[in-house]
Amino acid sequence: MKNRIHTVGMGMGRADLSQRHMEVIENADFLVGTERHLNWFAHHRAKKRKIDSPMSGVLADIETFVQSGTVAVLASGDPLFYGIGTTLIRHFGGDAVTVYPNISSMAAAFGRINRSWQEAAAVSMHARDGRRVLLQALAAAKPVFVLTDPENSPDRVAQMVLQDFSGDVDIWVAERMGHQDECIHNPDISQAAGQTWRTPNCVILVPKPASRPGPALFPGLPEDSYAHKQGMITKAEIRAVVFSKLCPQPGDVFWDLGAASGSVAIEAAFFMSVGRIFAVEKNPERAANIRTNAEKFAPNRVAVVEDDISEAIKNLPDPDRIFVGGGGKDLEAILLEACPRLASKGRIVINVVVLENLGTCLAVLKNLGLAAEVVQVQISRSSQMAAGMRMAAHNPVFVVTGEKP
Repeated sequence: MKNRIHTVGMGMGRADLSQRHMEVIENADFLVGTERHLNWFAHHRAKKRKIDSPMSGVLADIETFVQSGTVAVLASGDPLFYGIGTTLIRHFGGDAVTVYPNISSMAAAFGRINRSWQEAAAVSMHARDGRRVLLQALAAAKPVFVLTDPENSPDRVAQMVLQDFSGDVDIWVAERMGHQDECIHNPDISQAAGQTWRTPNCVILVPKPASRPGPALFPGLPEDSYAHKQGMITKAEIRAVVFSKLCPQPGDVFWDLGAASGSVAIEAAFFMSVGRIFAVEKNPERAANIRTNAEKFAPNRVAVVEDDISEAIKNLPDPDRIFVGGGGKDLEAILLEACPRLASKGRIVINVVVLENLGTCLAVLKNLGLAAEVVQVQISRSSQMAAGMRMAAHNPVFVVTGEKP
C-alpha cells in the first residue's frame, strides 16, 4: 500500500483536537468522515467522502484513495473504542493504519458527572442485542457505560433494568455530547424509561449498594425452610444436583414448570443476580406457597404464573433454562411444547421417579435433537433410633438433562 491511512479521533468536539490531530487532517489529500465532521473542514482542499451504508463501499473508496494520496479518516470519539479504527485495521491490516487517539464517549460521559471509571464496564448495544451482557455487567455491582442506538435507546435500556434487575440503579443520560445543545440528565430510572431522548446519546448505570444485605443463601435449603404441601417439594440434596446440571447464569430466562413450592425457582435466583425467573403452578394453594417462599428468600425475583403449563408458557419469553419437577401424565406434552422454545445451548432438567416417564423423556429429547444425560440420585438420611443412628433411604430420582445444540 503506497500511503498510510490516518485514523483521527475527533473526541466530543472540535475543541478536543490537538495540534497533532490538526496537522494530520490539514496534510490529508482525502477526508473520510460523518457529515458533521466533514462540515468542520468544509473549505479544506481535500476530496471528501461521507461515511454511510454499506460500509463495504466506504472501505473500497478508501482503498482507491490511498493509492494516490494521504487519507485521514475522521472517527467519532476514540477510533478504537467501538469505533471505525477497529474496522480499518481488520480490513487493511495494522501496518497500513495509524491511529490518533482522543477522548472516548465513555471517558467524556464519566467526566461530565465527575465519577471515576477505571472499574466501569462498557456495553455496546449499537446494532446488537446487548441485554445479557448489560445484565451481567450490572450483576458485578460496578458502573456500566452503555453505547446506545435509535432502537436500543436510553428509555429501552432503563426498561430492561427495571424488568430484569432487582437492585436499585442510578442512571445518567448524556444527550448530544460535544454539541451546543449538550445536556446531561440524572432522572429516576422509572422516569428515564418513559421519556424520549435526543440523539446521539449514551447511558451510565451505577448500581446502588444494598441498604441491608441479607444472609448468604445457598442452593439446597432444608425442605422445612419452605412453605409446602407434604411431599410437594424437591429434596434439598436433589436440588443441589439439579443446579449442577442446569448451570443457570446471570441474565438467563428461567422456567420452573409445575413449581409446587417454588424451591427450584427461588434457588435459581441465588445464581442469577439478574435475569427473569418464572414459576408456573396451576394449583392455587401451591401458588400461594410459592409467593410466600419467594418473598422470604428472593423478594421481587420470582414471577408466579398461576395457570396450566401449556397455556402459561405461550406468554413467557423464550427460556435459557427449564426445570420440570415431574409432569405426570402430561410430561410428554410439556416437553414437546417447552423444548423447542429453548435458546441455543439452553438446558432442560427433568426430575423423574416413574420408570415409564424416564423412557418418555429420553425419547422426546432424542426426537427433538437434544443431547441427553441421565443421573440416578438416591439419598439416605440419618435417623435417630433408641439404639443409635440408622440411614433412612428415600426413593431414587432420575435427573435427566437435555442440552440444545
